[in-house]
Amino acid sequence: MPNKNIVLIMTDNQQATTLACYGNTETYTPNADKLAQQGVIFDNAFCPNAFCSPCRASVLTGMLPSQHGVHSWIDDRKADQWPVGWHALNGLRTLPQLLKQAGYKTALTGKYHLGDPKTSMPGFDYWVTLEDGHVRSFYRNRIFDNGNSYHHEGNSVDFFTGKAQEFIVEQATAKQPFFLFVPYPAPYGHWPATREADRCRHSERYDDCPMHTIPRCALSAEAVAGYDMRKANSGGGLDYSMLMRAPNDMTTLRNYYAQISMVDDGVGALMDTLDQHNLADDTLFIFTADHGLSVGQHGFWGHGSGTFPSNMHRAAHSVPLIIRDGASDSAGARRSAMVSNMDVFSTIVEAAQIDNDDDSSNELPSRSLVSLLRDATANDWQDDVVFSEQEETRVCRTEKWAYFQRFDGSNSYPIGDELYDIELDPEETVNLADDPAFADIKALLKKRMTEFFSQHVREQADLWRGGVPLQNTERLAFWKDVWGEQWAPVYAYDDTADTDSQS
Repeated sequence: MPNKNIVLIMTDNQQATTLACYGNTETYTPNADKLAQQGVIFDNAFCPNAFCSPCRASVLTGMLPSQHGVHSWIDDRKADQWPVGWHALNGLRTLPQLLKQAGYKTALTGKYHLGDPKTSMPGFDYWVTLEDGHVRSFYRNRIFDNGNSYHHEGNSVDFFTGKAQEFIVEQATAKQPFFLFVPYPAPYGHWPATREADRCRHSERYDDCPMHTIPRCALSAEAVAGYDMRKANSGGGLDYSMLMRAPNDMTTLRNYYAQISMVDDGVGALMDTLDQHNLADDTLFIFTADHGLSVGQHGFWGHGSGTFPSNMHRAAHSVPLIIRDGASDSAGARRSAMVSNMDVFSTIVEAAQIDNDDDSSNELPSRSLVSLLRDATANDWQDDVVFSEQEETRVCRTEKWAYFQRFDGSNSYPIGDELYDIELDPEETVNLADDPAFADIKALLKKRMTEFFSQHVREQADLWRGGVPLQNTERLAFWKDVWGEQWAPVYAYDDTADTDSQS
């Protein structure tokens, strides 16, 4: 029986540079810093999409959005329209299912945002989550707790930390390993949550913070275009104007940083609980975020689709990734390898010694990072690139280049590619895509992109070939313009259907 416990902490909307161990001089994150000193920190970790639900789905399946089908945030405002007990990943091989089958006790305590929160996602034994996937508040939340429902008035980060600690203590004397997934609903960064008047224990710490680590860029035209498109597509109920106003709203900025410190407290509490019960050496401890968040870079606040066309600049694309392996002697090491938090799936599978020989596993883009935890020059780690997608934008990123390929097929919404030289232009401000001097580089990266996505897509979920997303899209008008008025999200795929008929 495997004996490596797994603790996976996932924060909500947080680029890597918001942590002190990634160079931030204003945030207070001593526990993440301590974890980095005890483990391995990845300096070039990115997300496969810049939205909550798709990235959670990718971490739990090892798949791209164009495989699992979740391309946008699951819109829980429409929960009354969902099939009963609907979960977006139904029918797919997921971490909790694989680990449970391998003898693990499995738990989720935190934000779910992949379907019906009232019923546990298949594979989880222990299930504590909140009603809202789109976080409305850090306080005053309805909780679903292993079949029970109740209202919790206090801070949600502290609440889920406490539930996670309870689970660890329960498992401390058990003879089976455990998988504990703690997807915190913070720091989040969006209204109304970050405009609340409630003060947490770290609020005072930031009352006089000048917030110099938040850039003050001019509002971009792409942000305005993104606002107009999202507002028209939203059906009302969400204030998208914050994506342009937040970088100059000091209340939002300081609350966001205070919530980062609240999450950091949770990281420390879980590390302490493992230490107190002599479990740290037998536990793979992973800290990451679902996706990045632009906090003013490139003239907007928010996700990759906060602009039109969508962007995957480093601010919205980068995530913290810190991994402590109790069996490793690489404490304090930093890795420059190009990795994805989607690689967490295969890393956990290998660490848990799970035989993942399903025929479909060869098609997974997820790669195990175990060798990099032990050796910075691991011979079996040859990949120098990460790929991501945000509906109409696909990204190929190396240490030298960032290439944004745009879907070319809409008459009403013409959009073009972007290419950035990361070494000479780390802020990604000078687009070289149309410069003839870089035509060969663009062609090479485009070829790599085409080869990668040709291998790692599921026809029904590939929007670029007429496939459709599960439940929601941020680009309804765009895709209808391309594929016709009949194009629309679904709740499940009929894998026998012919999506070519939509093209």
